[in-house]
Amino acid sequence: MTFDLTPEQDQLRDAVRALGRRYGHGYFVEKAKAGEHTTELWADAGRLGYLGVNIPTEYGGGGGGITELAIVCEELAAAGCPLLLLVVSPAIAATVLSRHGTEEQRKRHLPGLADGSQKIVFAITEPEAGSNFHRLGTVARRDGDGWVLNGRKCYISGVDEADHVLVVARTEDSSTGKLKPALFLVPTDAAGLTRSKLDMEIVSPENQFLLYLDDVRVPADALLGESLDAGLPALFAGLNPERITVAAMGAGTGRYAIERASEYTATRKVWGGRSIGSHQGVSHPLAHAAVQVELARLMIQKAATLYDAGRDLEAGVAGNMAKYAAGEAAALAVDTAVQVLGGAGMTTEYGVATLLGAVRAGRIAPVSREMILNFVAQHVLGQDKSY
Repeated sequence: MTFDLTPEQDQLRDAVRALGRRYGHGYFVEKAKAGEHTTELWADAGRLGYLGVNIPTEYGGGGGGITELAIVCEELAAAGCPLLLLVVSPAIAATVLSRHGTEEQRKRHLPGLADGSQKIVFAITEPEAGSNFHRLGTVARRDGDGWVLNGRKCYISGVDEADHVLVVARTEDSSTGKLKPALFLVPTDAAGLTRSKLDMEIVSPENQFLLYLDDVRVPADALLGESLDAGLPALFAGLNPERITVAAMGAGTGRYAIERASEYTATRKVWGGRSIGSHQGVSHPLAHAAVQVELARLMIQKAATLYDAGRDLEAGVAGNMAKYAAGEAAALAVDTAVQVLGGAGMTTEYGVATLLGAVRAGRIAPVSREMILNFVAQHVLGQDKSY
């Protein structure tokens, strides 16, 4: 057993850290408050190959795995630039396409995802069903050689920045008459696809949307994979990478907050010549938060390693645990940073309160802490299903 990164992974971490610090949290907040996107940072990350580290080399990627993409997510977040679309486009969409797309779909989309010139977002959540795909109301029916989609989606990230949205719908199985999940690559400018921006109490340059699909017609090759049978495995293929990279982003955010707070408390002097960080009432909460973040990082590394080894079931357990641990640790770290900075912690200048909304959301999405506890109770502890 080793906890060391390979030399290539170490180099990736250092390089991504340098890129993130070149932009920094000030850039991130400025873009968010201006209603703009982090276009320059995304373009640089794509040009340098960081967006495609998990995409096969034959499609322009780096040929690595979720371990490498988690490094990218964590280090950009640790520099104050937690980019949610790293989770949505390279982690979910690129993984689903790589593992279950047709060869034509891979050739059409993966090179653009790798260099950052294309973004594909993911639409599963619905107002009535949440993320319970058994109750999805979005339905796709055959129409000649193509498909017609109808339904609604909510909390869909980055639709205004994307070329396509990967829509999870339900189709009728002609052999059984039952509805089964299927994924469709829908252009964001398709007729009948409209969106409404959701106002969120989160400082982020990436927006959330309601999506409305009203008789959206797509060709036969919009169906992801060779047949309808690809739907369910394709859907699950994106869930573990999603949880692992969200966790990595949370851990990076926690590291950023602790670093900002530690710099302040080590130099701030109020009582005599001692720094406020010399008082245990200040240093112990920061140390506790640092321990929680480091523990989360270990679980993230385990989950990513299992996933890249093809051990999907084990990666599912570890990925859920990593997401839980990182969500709790990030929220604790940011809240602790705000507290030890005092009034300064609530200012934009010190750059920690600007993350409160994001880390609180990390305990809810993409799967809530309660649903993770349900999962662990059922699949690890052998308890009866509670819902």
